[in-house]
Amino acid sequence: MDSSPTMLDTTPLPSWERQWRGGSKSKRATKPLHKKEVNHVSQQTLLLFSQLRYYLGTWKMDNKQMSRVTPKPKPYSVIDGAREALTSLEELCRHELPGNFSTLAGNVNITSSSGQGNKVHFPSPLKEQDATAAIKGLEARVASAIAGLRYGAEKPSVTVDVDKISGFLMSAYLTTIDGMDKTDPGVKERIPGMLPAQSILYRRLSANLYSTKNPGEYYHIHGSLNADITLQMLGLPKHRPDLTDYRECIDTIEAAVMRHTAAELDELNLKNRQAGIKAYTWEQFQELPHGKAMCSQPPFTVKPNPLDTTTPPVPFSSSSGSGPRFALKGIKVLELCRIIAGPTIGRSLAAHGAQVVKITCPTLPDVPFFQLDVNTGKHCISLDLKSSAADRETFSSLLAEADVLIDGYRPGALAKLGYSPSLLAEVAKSRNKGFVYVVEDCFGGTGAEGAEWAHRPGWQQIADCVSGVAYAQGKFMGLENEPVVPPFPMSDYGTGGLGSVAAMVGLVRRATEGGSWVGRTSLVQYDVFLQKLGLLPEREQERLRGVFREAEKGMGGGGFFELRHSDSVDEVGRRALRGMRGVVPFLFEGDHMMSEGFSRGFGGVVRWPREAVEVEGLRVGHVRVARPNGWDTGRNEGGMWEGWEEDEIRG
Repeated sequence: MDSSPTMLDTTPLPSWERQWRGGSKSKRATKPLHKKEVNHVSQQTLLLFSQLRYYLGTWKMDNKQMSRVTPKPKPYSVIDGAREALTSLEELCRHELPGNFSTLAGNVNITSSSGQGNKVHFPSPLKEQDATAAIKGLEARVASAIAGLRYGAEKPSVTVDVDKISGFLMSAYLTTIDGMDKTDPGVKERIPGMLPAQSILYRRLSANLYSTKNPGEYYHIHGSLNADITLQMLGLPKHRPDLTDYRECIDTIEAAVMRHTAAELDELNLKNRQAGIKAYTWEQFQELPHGKAMCSQPPFTVKPNPLDTTTPPVPFSSSSGSGPRFALKGIKVLELCRIIAGPTIGRSLAAHGAQVVKITCPTLPDVPFFQLDVNTGKHCISLDLKSSAADRETFSSLLAEADVLIDGYRPGALAKLGYSPSLLAEVAKSRNKGFVYVVEDCFGGTGAEGAEWAHRPGWQQIADCVSGVAYAQGKFMGLENEPVVPPFPMSDYGTGGLGSVAAMVGLVRRATEGGSWVGRTSLVQYDVFLQKLGLLPEREQERLRGVFREAEKGMGGGGFFELRHSDSVDEVGRRALRGMRGVVPFLFEGDHMMSEGFSRGFGGVVRWPREAVEVEGLRVGHVRVARPNGWDTGRNEGGMWEGWEEDEIRG
């Protein structure tokens, strides 16, 4: 295509100065033409003349003409967006970070290992890659600060790979066992304990977004991991073995939801202690009392535990033993969490060398497939802290040596069992060594003025609906005033990243200031940070719509942009993943994105996304493959903190 400029018959010709350089040496021949104006010439002459001057290089526009030229927009850069997001994140959390953080932490280089990671990879208008690259960048900066305190390193450099950030954001969908991912029908035979809430479609759709009695109003119910209460609350039977069709299940449950307004559903959920929320736009959320409170909060907080401000600093050990240097080697972590966001905190800490013990209750359900992903690097035991005195004694012995406790249960649940920050402060004083207590929940805002929903339970979809994320996704997909939950558990993973930063910052502050520390983050806090970054430019959104529609041609079945509010998170993820395999195939090809090892607990080869960060002079990565919840119970005869194995891991 000819890129030379064109001119209209009304285009004024700029002034020019031409020096004749022919063979004549006469005075007239060397006299320049100066500021001659040409008017009333034909369109053809103007076009030829403009092209001639373009090719001769003699067309120089003056300032007035330059102001009329609109430069071609640059393609959207995820790397540039991530740099801006990191600056924003550190500014928002400046009061949570140690005072000498900038003198300890290394600079961040954000890059793409494939050279193709600078583009947006997901069919979404939200800056998920930018936000999470910033969070993982800050996590790595804190690790570099620990390297300075621990090993004397001077501001080690940090690298964030935006390709692997995308892998992190859809980790549950990339993780496989013996080549089978979460959508493979055969995986149910390989993973023990697949729950009816997860495997029976009718019951699984008790956690979904539906229309209400009021036109244009939507409400996300959530049967959690036991659909009985939510289904009965709606007047539906707990089981419908005759209902196996996806659309019939949705229609049946939506008809029951539509008998109620959002306000009535809220009352039912509160009465039955179930999770649920009306879908709001971002603008509406900011006007809610809880929205106002959360918009004034940083993405995570790290505050002193006022009940323990006297225990002395606990410096990091300067010895790494005979093995590689990890930022958190020797740090002992107890994780009491389920599903994705909370366990992601522990998984990230394990990648920095911490010993993480995941504790689950044998009577509480979990999602078995997710354990392939989030249990990576950990030991997993089963304790009944509610009714078993022996298990409580075991937990107390573990707690006596722990440095970090991660609480991912509904607000107040651990405190009711007796394990509150006040108990941790008592233990800290008795051993003269502080704790770092990290809390991850849905709504956030515990202790914040106006945060009226801080006590409510919830999951990622609940947070995405209340914060306007779902409405933004629906608008991107061409729906007017209709929310759709975004693909993949991206808010879960982003929140887990924030929690790991909070834990590591707490450890730094314990090492330098002493005392015990309380870190808090939530799914809503992540979503607020995400929304504050703004949506992708409309030009980039249009590009994404175009490339994904093109990739879906000839695939058959429903396309991504045909999804509606009531389509499940699994269906949204399945269609998004199918499109991404066509749009960004390099994320799914080769071994550069994945680690691999044999899991004795699951009895097969597990592949999972590699860590997205590198820190100069430190190792970042897992040394043991995932195992099922509870698998290590009774296996460590020498003590739970002793004799940890290391698996052979490739990648």
